[in-house]
Amino acid sequence: MANLIAAEKKKNRRSGVKAEHGTSVTTAFRQIRELIVHGRLSPGTWIVESDLCDRLHMSRTPVRGALYLLQREGYVKEHRNASKSRMVVTSLTKEDANELYSIIGRIEGLAGRQAAALPEPDRLVLAEKLKRINAQLIRIAQQRTLEGPSIFDLDREFHHLVVSAGAGPRLIALHQAIEPQAERYWRLYASSIINNLTSSTQEHQAIIDALVAGDSGRLEEALDRNWENGCTRLAQVIDVFGERGSW
Repeated sequence: MANLIAAEKKKNRRSGVKAEHGTSVTTAFRQIRELIVHGRLSPGTWIVESDLCDRLHMSRTPVRGALYLLQREGYVKEHRNASKSRMVVTSLTKEDANELYSIIGRIEGLAGRQAAALPEPDRLVLAEKLKRINAQLIRIAQQRTLEGPSIFDLDREFHHLVVSAGAGPRLIALHQAIEPQAERYWRLYASSIINNLTSSTQEHQAIIDALVAGDSGRLEEALDRNWENGCTRLAQVIDVFGERGSW
């Protein structure tokens, strides 16, 4: 019997069963995270493992592993009472937003320092791309219309271009880990900040000007300030519409 078990383990290693399980957990993590980020699992929602398994067409093992990872990154949290504990989608609060926006502002600021050190022709090409995106945001602010690309998509593309140009693999990994958590706030509240969009486009222009000048300190500060001010604008919207999932 022991020989049969050993042979089966050896066969599984050769066939990649273990790797497949790891891939399943990663797939489940990404799919559940997307449901949360896009609001299809809204803040405050109770997590029912069996429902997620049916939704993702997966067994409980990878789903449970994915929930552990999601809890570690702050997307879900454990709620305990006298008789049992359950997972719940994390609420959207001003305190949480402040932490996330501070972190991502620092990350992008470091990426900006590197982008400012690029050769001038590369900086100018990047600046032109950023100007085109910012012009679209300015048009939305002036016309007060949400038709076409969303504020969120345009703003995300603007920041992604800077990060892609300046960040190394470690900064990119950090950015990819934090950004989806901030994205939850953007997707739920972005359409409500159109009144403040002009302020954001002015901050974007400061980013572009610092990039063209090749001034690493100014660019880092401008990116950090954009996120810091964005958090302040978000807090004002949350004050009006309330925190999601904290009731």
